[in-house]
Amino acid sequence: MPDIDIAGRAIGLAHPTYFIADVAANHDGDLERAKDLIYLCAEAGADAAKFQHFTAPTIVSDYGFRSLGSQQSHQAAWQKSVFEVYQAASLDVDWTLALKETCDKAGITFFTSPYSFDLVNAVDPYVPAYKVGSGDITWLEIIDHMASKGKPMLLACGASTADDVSRAMAVVQARTRDVVLMQCNTNYTASLENFRYIQLNVLRTFAAMYPDVTLGLSDHTPGHATVLGAVALGARVVEKHFTDSTRREGPDHAFSMDPRTWREMVDRTRELEQALGTGVKRVEDNERDTVVLQRRAIRLRRDVPTGHILTPGDLEVLRPCPADGLAPWHLADVIGRTAATALHAGAHLRWQDLTSPS
Repeated sequence: MPDIDIAGRAIGLAHPTYFIADVAANHDGDLERAKDLIYLCAEAGADAAKFQHFTAPTIVSDYGFRSLGSQQSHQAAWQKSVFEVYQAASLDVDWTLALKETCDKAGITFFTSPYSFDLVNAVDPYVPAYKVGSGDITWLEIIDHMASKGKPMLLACGASTADDVSRAMAVVQARTRDVVLMQCNTNYTASLENFRYIQLNVLRTFAAMYPDVTLGLSDHTPGHATVLGAVALGARVVEKHFTDSTRREGPDHAFSMDPRTWREMVDRTRELEQALGTGVKRVEDNERDTVVLQRRAIRLRRDVPTGHILTPGDLEVLRPCPADGLAPWHLADVIGRTAATALHAGAHLRWQDLTSPS
């Protein structure tokens, strides 16, 4: 699987997991707050801070949402209309340069999910990659427009079918091979019931469908179980929402990670990455002593004189097994051989202590 390069950072199975802190609407309409969150992302171990460029009229229909009535999932609890919430959560496009420069100062990468053709064009000078949100997986034209910019693409596929994924991937791969396919579940209620629906094993399916594609996880569950599971299954890009407090009012705070939980997620993932290893089964460097201490050697139950022909009754298998000791699986080879010298009870047998059977 070829590596993907995002702003000089190699991403792939042989590299540490790439963590994207999705600030999304958690800036709460305040540029200075957005900048502060970028620094908090960096301190917590994020590799990138991601924003979402949209305006309410280019992403939601006020009439359409009002017509849905009660069919609004987590949005049903909002005190304002969906249109008004998106309007308040929108990011001023004039902030883009300031956000990019702040990310540069913080030492992390800036990019965003743009939700219109004009916004794709507006942010293009500032981003090294594009993230397609799950809600746009069926909008093939915007996906193609992003991919036409020749930059790596991150495609989330929450609330979609395998056919939806195939259509979107075909559009992306017609433009670029640098794509991260991200398993996602787009329920934003922060309910523990959501773990039943994360479907991490879809990553196995994606690996079979797209063996040369880097995999990822875009997640909205609390804790670290889904992230650690995804990394164990081969994901090397993780996106989670980020805020300084999950108790703040706003559409994205409740299901976000805060600086403490984000740092813990990164640290546990780095431990897991070390633990995953290379897949080669071998005696590891830190086990070399236990090869001697825990393994059994063929030993003598009693003293035997030179020329004695060894029988099963002469032998036992006990720890430790020195480097020149004979492992128990050699028992059949030892029985019937002759002691080349006098041997003491308890001694471990070595090949030089024995002569070949007649």
